[in-house]
Amino acid sequence: MAAKRTMLWLLVWRALRLRFQRVSVVFAALMVGATIVTALSAVWFDINTKMSEELRTFGANFYIGPGHGSGMPQQALQTILDQAPQGLVYGASPWLYGMARTELEKVVIVGVWFESLQKLVPYWQVQGNWIGVSFDDRNAMIGIKLAERLNVQPGDNIILVDHNQRKNLQIKGIVEAGDATDNMLIVSLEVAQAWLHQPDKISHGLLSVSNDVGQVENYASRLQAQYPDLEIRPIRKVSASEGQVLDKIKGLMGLVSVVILALSSLCVNTTLMAIVGERAREFALQKALGASNGDIVRQILLETCIIALAAVVCGWILGYMLAQLLGLTVFNAAISLRWPVLPITLTLSLLVAILAAIVPVRRAVSIEPAKVLKGE
Repeated sequence: MAAKRTMLWLLVWRALRLRFQRVSVVFAALMVGATIVTALSAVWFDINTKMSEELRTFGANFYIGPGHGSGMPQQALQTILDQAPQGLVYGASPWLYGMARTELEKVVIVGVWFESLQKLVPYWQVQGNWIGVSFDDRNAMIGIKLAERLNVQPGDNIILVDHNQRKNLQIKGIVEAGDATDNMLIVSLEVAQAWLHQPDKISHGLLSVSNDVGQVENYASRLQAQYPDLEIRPIRKVSASEGQVLDKIKGLMGLVSVVILALSSLCVNTTLMAIVGERAREFALQKALGASNGDIVRQILLETCIIALAAVVCGWILGYMLAQLLGLTVFNAAISLRWPVLPITLTLSLLVAILAAIVPVRRAVSIEPAKVLKGE
């Protein structure tokens, strides 16, 4: 048995060495397949996190508001934020709307937490500067249409008037949001609550919630059960878009992987058929000397698996490098190589190699020694 095993390995290494050119073609085809599978698998497992971060540019994806009426206690929102699981809420701000009078006309003012605003509405186009601290009671931002009506620029002042009260606010930035905000004056929440005489009141809260594993829906359901007097829901336009984009990208990656593996299998199959044709006399001689069909099958499969394993190792390395290139190009961030990627690549590559070898193996075992050795 040991002698037979030794002979098998000698035949395998001899075959690989003597047909190096065709072996290289099989190796290259399997390596390309392994590289693509490794890269796309790495991106597949990391894309939820990367796309969730990328899609935060869509803005807030979670709404908390009053179930009835036009306002809710600020403390209710604060309690929800304090109890939120760590890392779930990326950004949050209350919003309080009301009417105020300037020296020129009545305007809509909205109170927010300035320090969270850029995380919730990153798509705002701002001329001038964002305001970075929530307690800033001397500065404001203004919608572009309201700024045009009042003829103000960054650095100018707006004066709010309420009977004998006057409040001077300097404009730090002009906002182009593409919605009703373009007609509003944006101030800190404390200024809005004081000016509108609504202490500890907000109109609603907007949150940016991590949704890399679809947790927005579950979080909304849990909070709604806990706070039945509030209206708590995902903002469908944003959260649904995230899921749709992820599904389409994952589907495309799966399709590309299947096509690449199919082409690799076809290339391997064609090359192995050529190799078997060249080795017909060799297999015929082995059979004439007593080799069984099982011995021939084991020899061809062992050769194929050795090539496939070498291709997988190179494919892991090249695939990881390709994944990093894709990550930096598309997401401007590195891709993490998760542990399932390696066994997935190994399994698929060996499966492709074995499937591609089925027809060549059948051709090899069907060789009739008498006819081949006679030259028929």
